[in-house]
Amino acid sequence: MQHPALKIQSLNHYYGKGVLQKQTLLNINLEIGAGEFVIITGQSGSGKTTLLSLIGGLRSVQSGSIQLLGQELAGASQQKLTKLRRQIGYIFQSHNLLGFLTAQQNVQMAAQVNNNISLQAARSQSQTILQAVGLGDRLNYYPENLSGGQKQRVAIARALVNQPKLVLADEPTASLDSKSGRAVVELMQHLAQEQSCTIVMVTHDNRILDVAERIIHMEDGRLSDDHRFTQNTQQLIHFDS
Repeated sequence: MQHPALKIQSLNHYYGKGVLQKQTLLNINLEIGAGEFVIITGQSGSGKTTLLSLIGGLRSVQSGSIQLLGQELAGASQQKLTKLRRQIGYIFQSHNLLGFLTAQQNVQMAAQVNNNISLQAARSQSQTILQAVGLGDRLNYYPENLSGGQKQRVAIARALVNQPKLVLADEPTASLDSKSGRAVVELMQHLAQEQSCTIVMVTHDNRILDVAERIIHMEDGRLSDDHRFTQNTQQLIHFDS
């Protein structure tokens, strides 16, 4: 039996302590199947980025359960979290490229995180994925000589070079114009389908919502609506508060 890519049960999260403590996630229950392309929407402060960071093992689970690729994150050791993170591709609003490395070197460095890969294989894989995102003629360009859309394509290549089972994207189109933003998301969708990985994306960008198979809305730390799209139907689920 195949595990869902993500299963969250009774997840709560808090910032601060004592009288200053604020609850930012309230009783989150969510399941995402392998291969789904899911977009999470909601106003600033609704808890989207906090949820994404917990899913990615970048924050510790305080209360509840997150099972990622069949592995429990709550109470997991750092060694286990590190191993799980290597199965995740991260794409952020800021591309976070290293300015002193070329496009290929930025991607190659991510490939070399896999201890079983040789330097030659890392070079080959980084070149192949950059060609796939349309940057085969920009391999030796430094970030300062790339446009915003090209930098984000390098970031996508870096996230996908190790063929992760899950890609987490936090506002990947926020700094891009409409045309570039849509191209980047469609590229993510295409490459993820080729690699059979799951995408969970946080965005405010209403221009790209139609690319997703499923849209989940968050409000005040809760999940409110869950739209699932198929070729001929749309299903709307209202979560209990």
